[in-house]
Amino acid sequence: MKLWYQSLTRESAWPDYNKALAQMLASAKGEGTQIHIQGIRNRGGIGDQFRYLEFIETIEVLENARQAEKEGFDAFLIGNIADPGLRQAREAVNIPVLGLCETSVHTACYLGASFGIVTSNDKHRATIEENLARYRMERRLSGIRLMNVQRLVDLNRGFVEKAMADDLLSRFRTAADALVEDGAEVIIPGVGVVAALLGTNNVQSLAKGAIVLNGVTTLLKAGEMVVQMERLAGQRLTSRRAAYARPPENQMAELRAAYGDIY
Repeated sequence: MKLWYQSLTRESAWPDYNKALAQMLASAKGEGTQIHIQGIRNRGGIGDQFRYLEFIETIEVLENARQAEKEGFDAFLIGNIADPGLRQAREAVNIPVLGLCETSVHTACYLGASFGIVTSNDKHRATIEENLARYRMERRLSGIRLMNVQRLVDLNRGFVEKAMADDLLSRFRTAADALVEDGAEVIIPGVGVVAALLGTNNVQSLAKGAIVLNGVTTLLKAGEMVVQMERLAGQRLTSRRAAYARPPENQMAELRAAYGDIY
């Protein structure tokens, strides 16, 4: 199978993260799975915790989802904790579309009774809280703690500078330990870059038997699972009942004249 992993990082600004991400996905993928990793190339890719910047980048995400479908990819994976464009992409394309946040929190719920999230800063926390309410998962949330990283591109240094890596891992552990003390059983790194850094440093378990759920590999394995489910069923499995229904065929010509060939 072919999976498109969509990052929201500009590849030139995050070279070491992208190298680590490729290595992590390559080591985790199943036999026969091919993974194409692509970041933001047109505009942005360095500060998506801000709403306006995320909005700008989401257009490219949606265009890439359509491109993935045209090129014969089996699923489109959005590797960003905000899940930018997740609902819109599910409506627009026929291949499965999965998001880092939604996939991680649902997976956490069958590994523990409660989960906590460690994220970068207040801007990311607000987005995550909104997502959890949309997914109706807030009741399983034990809490959200911050690493207090304001300039996201600084995270790239953690892959090449030991002092920076030690500092970031210490910040993560401090926040994660606080969540465990508050009752969380599963801890989710609320930034894809941090998840890759934890994976690179083999951080998987915490005090009191709590675990770290790596959202990057979780997203990959969930994508493989959904593609395999479709093959077993012999049909597409994204519901077209309401939320992800496409425009009626008798309106397509009119819509394409006004919006372009987006469906």
